[in-house]
Amino acid sequence: MIKAKKSLGQNFLIDKNIIKKISDIINIENKTILEVGPGTGNLTSSLLEKRPKKFFVIEKDKDLIISLKKKFNDKIKIINDDILKYNENSLSKEELIVFGNLPYNISTEILCKWILNLKKKSFWFSNLILMFQKEVADRIISEHNSSKYGRLTILANWKLSIRKIMDIKPSSFSPKPKIDSSLLFFSPKKKFFEIQNPHNLEKITRIFFNHRRKMIKKPFNQLYNGNMNIIKKLDIDLNLRPQNLDLNTYYKLVEEYEKLRG
Repeated sequence: MIKAKKSLGQNFLIDKNIIKKISDIINIENKTILEVGPGTGNLTSSLLEKRPKKFFVIEKDKDLIISLKKKFNDKIKIINDDILKYNENSLSKEELIVFGNLPYNISTEILCKWILNLKKKSFWFSNLILMFQKEVADRIISEHNSSKYGRLTILANWKLSIRKIMDIKPSSFSPKPKIDSSLLFFSPKKKFFEIQNPHNLEKITRIFFNHRRKMIKKPFNQLYNGNMNIIKKLDIDLNLRPQNLDLNTYYKLVEEYEKLRG
């Protein structure tokens, strides 16, 4: 009997109905699959029934890897690594369909890493089907003018279309987490705002949202030296708060920041 490790943020999905619903979301027959954090392999088993062409799993826990090898033998290729350190672009020449019951303690880090590492015109995945704490999922899909809107919303929605599939109760996991979870479905946008360096988007949103309850005048002056031309061009009111600016305004702010720095 394998025990979940709190230090790795493990909560194993055990609800057969939920597992079936996740497996049925998208056709994976003859596709290349990546599962992040397969745990005890309950979702893995269900996905394998759908006859994918190749199946990769990334798992950090060596005890789980021993169990997964016994259970699946050569049906899956197991990579024993930390997902935050692994270069996902090196996995396959084909686009991957990614499933992940992400460890709650690093779920936002994983998503941000994947977004910031995306190459300009290409995606290493065709879809992401990922589980988050419900409160994190709510932040990812929130609208501007909402208290949940923030850096994560702006980063996630830059190149990706996102929809919620369902909420999942704690009783679907072992051990039971203290909060609800949500499953989100991500797909690449065909058109998105061109930014030279994605890390500039991370930087600008970090500075703006450092004081989310204060007016944006201070962070704007810090980044743009109070440049009135930018204020007029983007029609920005410096008395607003960070959550009042919509997604496109932030992407345009990055564009202006990159122009200033040549």
